[in-house]
Amino acid sequence: MKAVAIVAFAVLVRLAADGGESPMVKAAWFKQDISCEIGTLIAGYGPNDVSVAKYDDLQLHGLALDDGRSRVMILSFDLLGMDADIIRRIRSACAARLGVRDENVLLTCTHTHGGPHTRRYSAPAGDGKEPDGCAAPRDIDAKYVAFLEKATLKAVGDLVDGGRWRECAVGFFSSQCDENRNRRYTTADNCASFNAHRRALHKLTTGIADKELGTIVLLDPKSFEPLYVVGNYAAHPLAFHAPGKGGLTITADYPGFYRRYVSDNTGAGAMFISGACGDIVPKDDELGVAGARRVGENLAMASLAAVIDIQRNASRFVMDRPRLGAKIVRMESRLRAPYRKMYGREKVELELQLLSVGDVAFVGVPGELLNELGLEIKWHSPFKAYCATDYFGYMSPANMVAAGGYEPQSQKYASRDTLNLVMCARDGLFALRESLFPEDSSEEDSYPDNLALPLVNLPGGIKASKWQRNIKK
Repeated sequence: MKAVAIVAFAVLVRLAADGGESPMVKAAWFKQDISCEIGTLIAGYGPNDVSVAKYDDLQLHGLALDDGRSRVMILSFDLLGMDADIIRRIRSACAARLGVRDENVLLTCTHTHGGPHTRRYSAPAGDGKEPDGCAAPRDIDAKYVAFLEKATLKAVGDLVDGGRWRECAVGFFSSQCDENRNRRYTTADNCASFNAHRRALHKLTTGIADKELGTIVLLDPKSFEPLYVVGNYAAHPLAFHAPGKGGLTITADYPGFYRRYVSDNTGAGAMFISGACGDIVPKDDELGVAGARRVGENLAMASLAAVIDIQRNASRFVMDRPRLGAKIVRMESRLRAPYRKMYGREKVELELQLLSVGDVAFVGVPGELLNELGLEIKWHSPFKAYCATDYFGYMSPANMVAAGGYEPQSQKYASRDTLNLVMCARDGLFALRESLFPEDSSEEDSYPDNLALPLVNLPGGIKASKWQRNIKK
């Protein structure tokens, strides 16, 4: 699924590692070029835009984790999004190569608009003329999809056969970054304006924007140097998409700048996971390379600041129990009238994929989630929750459908089912956490006594931290 990631503010009890349970994981990672050629049709603004230039490589970043009980993998693609059938083929093949269940492999896309078509604009043609035997719609780049599947499976296979697995501590830090804004403005009579088409009115767009940057860091347990950094933020990668040539350029957009800045300045590997950005854009969107660099590097600097806080306050920000888990849950939704005709059926089964790393969970949802729904999942999650999507179009709360505007007009499923989706995610997250941490599960809510926690790690810094004392034992 495409990992649109969102981080929850769930308050969790920090417990020392159980007797015999290691507070570390083993990790391996890779980076693979998945660029398309200049002249390829690129996604984002319709099915007919032809690329005329290339700024940087499109990349696939893979991260595999093993806690001694379970193994999971996250794959982050520089693509707009992928349909469920493509996701399931790649996920299943990679899971078999890794020797795990399908739900243990999560596919995510950065949502760049500077990559090829890997999701449908229309229903499948069904005329048997798709190239290379790929059952794809007319407007999916089936040749590229075939290349993508082979390249992904080869990269995963190379990691399984010869990847360097490192023992790592896992840290997590949540910060606030003012690099995005909501692109909708709703009037007093509940009519929505899509202000991407009315740039002079940008100052009116004061709607909700999730500004949380989540940073996961894998640390060397001896030196405490960062080995791998995963950043998550909600904003369409549309900064690079300037009028004319900029909108026809192959590029990873600001996620590419984020990764390069982190890696260049730390030596660590880096992955970017896009947040619930259905109605969220970066500031100065569609204004070119300078905007993409500014957003990406500002977010990267915030992640580096997070690394510093994690290093110097390990007892607060390094996970004592980084257990790994995964789960797939499903729900049924009725299609809206135009799409019942398009797809030739009344209902559709939607899939949610849950994958957790200790206190953090990824929630794969089947569409381009508006940030209000992402926040709703955060508020009801027992994890610090992220989210990920395949591509079944925009997903809006019912009141946004009533207000109208760009995102709701293309929503394919009934608006009443967005609340069912949030509840399905919530129930799945609670079930996953209870299976991973049964010792914490009870019929009563636990309320942590945070009065006993210092604001900072005092005194003695890292060497005196509770986490370090556990490692020495």
